Amino acid sequence: MISCGEPSGDLYAGALTTALRRRDPGIEVFGLGGDHFKAAGGELIADFHGLSVTGLTEALSVLPRSWRTLRLLADTARQRRPQALVVIDYPDFNFRLMRSIKALGIPVIYYVSPQLWAWRAGRIKTMKRYVDRVLPIFPFEEAIYQREGMDVRFVGHPLIDLATARETRDQLLRRLGLDAARPVVALLPGSRNNELERLAPVMAAAASIITTRVPGTQFIVAQAPNLSAHLFEPFGLPGVTLRIVDGRTDDVLQAADLVVTASGTATVQTALHDKPMVVTYKLSPTTYRLGRRLALVDTYAMVNLIAGRRIVRELIQDDCTAEAVAGEAIRILTEPEYRRQMIADLAEVRRRLGGPGASERAAEAVLDVIHSADAP
Repeated sequence: MISCGEPSGDLYAGALTTALRRRDPGIEVFGLGGDHFKAAGGELIADFHGLSVTGLTEALSVLPRSWRTLRLLADTARQRRPQALVVIDYPDFNFRLMRSIKALGIPVIYYVSPQLWAWRAGRIKTMKRYVDRVLPIFPFEEAIYQREGMDVRFVGHPLIDLATARETRDQLLRRLGLDAARPVVALLPGSRNNELERLAPVMAAAASIITTRVPGTQFIVAQAPNLSAHLFEPFGLPGVTLRIVDGRTDDVLQAADLVVTASGTATVQTALHDKPMVVTYKLSPTTYRLGRRLALVDTYAMVNLIAGRRIVRELIQDDCTAEAVAGEAIRILTEPEYRRQMIADLAEVRRRLGGPGASERAAEAVLDVIHSADAP
């Protein structure tokens, strides 16, 4: 059984399922996922769409459906008795699920482990109690679990293999009717409804400012799958050359000279394409105040955390204004040395993520747990 509750987790679940089926064509994989998981041959017991939000207060709106999904997965596990449960990120949901599944005597593997180093470090106690093996994707995480005496295997970041474009820059721009000789700014406003509601208006207003100050700039919005069209209405901007592309984030990133992105996995994806970026994020005021009290780090962008220092600008909450976003974007577009240094720093981030083959290593680690449990 696999459980993932957001777009990035679904992407990793699909790659893991493919790797598992390559090693054991007869294996049955089922659980909570989305389109990538299903396309790889996973059986969807429940679809995560509509469950994924960010923020403590925002999560209240999806609690009823979350509890129904938990009960469905637990009932399915009791009936079908999987040989292992693999939970992927999404800790608020997966911590509850793994308690139920572990009670059935089923081994639990945590792939893409929760960010204990960033906030709520006390969750390590729950990890020790319910998780048989941890598969972190960042190299500095391995030592955290080793200190606690847990079975941990650093597998590397799956995006290294998955962040590949299907079209060249020229092909995409030609298809969109854009000019390859003019600057291209990619806008990644997030993959959840509440992210779009807060970030799309800011990014749209920033695009208008950038167009005024750097004439000729073109914009491509990378639309995450399964989002309502009305969330992108702020991007209907007069006087701005802008296209919206659905489900082709890597193609959009490859074509861009600069990326304005929501904080999260997209920052790593952007770094893997060697693109300088501006990182943005907004939460509800209540969620932000509560989260600040629990945070163990003073930076949020994943690329900055991996680098161990601020290599890209973060515009979070009250700092996330159209003027600030536009100002940083214009600096990257117009100051060659500033841009060059950021790209060099992002190359170091990429090197720290490990080599290709993360999904294959994760599949080996999962099957190793299953075979160890089966051994007499």
